[in-house]
Parts: sequence; C-alpha cells; structure tokens
Amino acid sequence: MNSPTATVASTPATRKTLWAWTVATFFGAGLGKPGPGTWGSVAAVLLWAAYAWGAHPAPQTLFLVLLCGIAVSIVLGVPAATIAARESGRHDPGFVVVDEVAGQWIALLGSHANWRHALIALVLFRLFDITKPFPARQLESLPAGWGIVFDDVAAGLYAWGVASLLHLWI
Repeated sequence: MNSPTATVASTPATRKTLWAWTVATFFGAGLGKPGPGTWGSVAAVLLWAAYAWGAHPAPQTLFLVLLCGIAVSIVLGVPAATIAARESGRHDPGFVVVDEVAGQWIALLGSHANWRHALIALVLFRLFDITKPFPARQLESLPAGWGIVFDDVAAGLYAWGVASLLHLWI
C-alpha cells in the first residue's frame, strides 16, 4: 500500500473536477448524512424501482438495463473515484458512493420488481459492504479508484448470490 500507484491521498485540491465529483457522489447522494454509503445504495434502489415500477419492462429488459447501468457505473466510477479521492486528499472518502451504486445494482440483478425483493437486496448489500468478507476487504488495496469500486462490486456479488438463493423461497 506504500507504492506511489496505490496511494491516492494527497493535499486537497482547490478546484474540483465537476464531472468526476458528480459521478463519484452519484449526483449528490454521497453528500447525505449520516451514512453516505447507505444514501448511495438507497438512491440506486430508488432509481431501479422508478424504472421497474414506472416502465413495467419485461424481466429480461430490466436485467439488461441493470447490466448496462452496472457497466457504466464501473467504467465511469473508477476514474471519478480516483479523481475525487485525489482532489479531496483522502484515500477512500465516504462521499464517493458510485461504488455503492454499482454494488447495489449487482445485488438487484434478477430481483423481482417489488418492494420486498428491493429491501432484501438493499439489506444484504449493506451487510456485505460493511462487513467486507474475503476477498472484498483485500480488494480495497487495489490502486486508487479500482480499490474504492471493486470492494463494493465484490459485496454486490455476495449479496446477489444470497438474494438469488432467497428468491427461490420468497
């Protein structure tokens, strides 16, 4: 963790890169207090629910839209998290929640479009995001935004796996 490529924290920048901070905070959700990670997860669930319940897509369409959202949140999230962390002077700032969005959407993959399954995915993701079972905690040591984002991707995969098993009975 002492290598120059693994360290993001430095002196806070006087100017912020707007696109990176917008993406990193998921349009400001990460500025919510307390628990910005939970606010990011809730924002992701609400966006999923608005689409699922508003557009009434076929399950396959919902799945594909969610996969696209996950891909975009990771592809934009890694550089945005890197920039926001560098500009804030912090290694893994709490306000960066695009990683929670990616992980939460992973947890929602294949969920039925109802409040019960949304709540299960939310609770499971937050549980795995907070506890970070192996190897999620180790992924934090990846350089810069990679570590910020991919530990939550792992937590999302754990939540998705458990939620998928629960969906067989619920």
